[in-house]
Formats: sequence, structure tokens, C-alpha cells
Amino acid sequence: MSNDPTAKVLFRVPGADGDVTVETLWAIPLGNDRYKLDNSPFYAYGVSWQDIIFAPYDKQEGFPTFQSVVEASGNRTVRIFFELPVEAGNSSGQVLQGLVALGCSYEGANRKYISVNIPPSVELQQVRSYLVERGAQWEHADPTYESLFPGGA
Repeated sequence: MSNDPTAKVLFRVPGADGDVTVETLWAIPLGNDRYKLDNSPFYAYGVSWQDIIFAPYDKQEGFPTFQSVVEASGNRTVRIFFELPVEAGNSSGQVLQGLVALGCSYEGANRKYISVNIPPSVELQQVRSYLVERGAQWEHADPTYESLFPGGA
């Protein structure tokens, strides 16, 4: 492990069609192959900002590679897909500002694809309702839809 206060941790995200998306997230090394995530996921499911994860170094990958969540932070993640790129004052920007007013924060992969962090103090249902009311295209990332609605309810 280096003396760098942050590291990249690799996540392999299986796709529905059998392909795999690779994502690397910034994390703070805690020792013993444990890391505290330091940004929100754009592709990985079941993890959120500040979760403590187990990720042993994989020589083949050249990165610590995610295996499991050791301790959930209480943060949750949803992702929004905007047709209209986010700009100050437009409808996409207004949706994000509404989420901030609810107490959420966000990171953008670009101006159309946004990862939203929902802190423990904000009700997930409040965020879900807000997004549905605004007709946003979004998905559950952590918790996943499947974990919230087993059997596709």
C-alpha cells in the first residue's frame, strides 16, 4: 500500500447481456484490505459513498478489487439519466437543485448522467416521490430495486 491518502478500487459490474463494466472508485485505505469509499458509484450497485468495503489487491487487475461491504455508511445512491444536459436554470438543473434542497448531494459522470447521494437523514421515499413527480428517468443503485422489491413487486 502506498502513502497516498486515496486509492482507486476496482468494481466489476455484470451486465444483463453478459458483458462486464469496470468502474474504479476513489477510496481511503484503512488497512487490512479495507477501504472507505470517497465518491459515489456511477455503475456499481449495492455500495454508496463512505461505505467501508473489503477489496484485496488483485495482481491481474492491478487494483484493489471489491469483494464485499464491511460496514454500510447509511448513505444511499440513486442515479438519474437526463435527456436535457444539466445547465443552470433548465429543467434538469432544477431537478438537481430540488434534490439539494431535500438534503442530497450529487456527482456527474457528465451533464446527463448523475449519481445522487442520499444521506441517512433524508428519507429514501421522499427522494423517490420527488423524482417520480418530476418525471425523471432514474434507478436505484443502493439499495437496489431488487433488494427493495423482491420478486419485482
